[in-house]
Amino acid sequence: MTRHVLAVDLKDDPAVVEAYKAHHRRVWPEVLHSLRRVGIADMQIYLLDRRLVMVVDMAPGRDFTRAFAQHVASDPRVGEWEALMKSMQQPAPGSAAGDWWAVMQPVFDLNVDIYGDADSDAARPRPGSARRA
Repeated sequence: MTRHVLAVDLKDDPAVVEAYKAHHRRVWPEVLHSLRRVGIADMQIYLLDRRLVMVVDMAPGRDFTRAFAQHVASDPRVGEWEALMKSMQQPAPGSAAGDWWAVMQPVFDLNVDIYGDADSDAARPRPGSARRA
């Protein structure tokens, strides 16, 4: 499984925030079916004020960018949903030019030493595990 974490902002309008939340309480069935069909194993979207953070777990061997492009093109209704959601959003500060959802950089994972630091706690055996020589 490959995890991707992305951010985007909703437009600065309380009615837009409420509309976005309402739409996600009843996501169109074509959208749900399409997401699963392109290899998205799991997805959550979190909201803080206007900032959305999306966590996407991809099935092994699936390319995230290609999967989302296939998703949007899969069905006219899916394209309609994505256009509606995008109409409520704006790129987050710090987004790369041309990006809508900005890819967030991992800085900590309790279970993985993302920096390869042999002196870190992540390089030490976890409780209940045995280190083999």
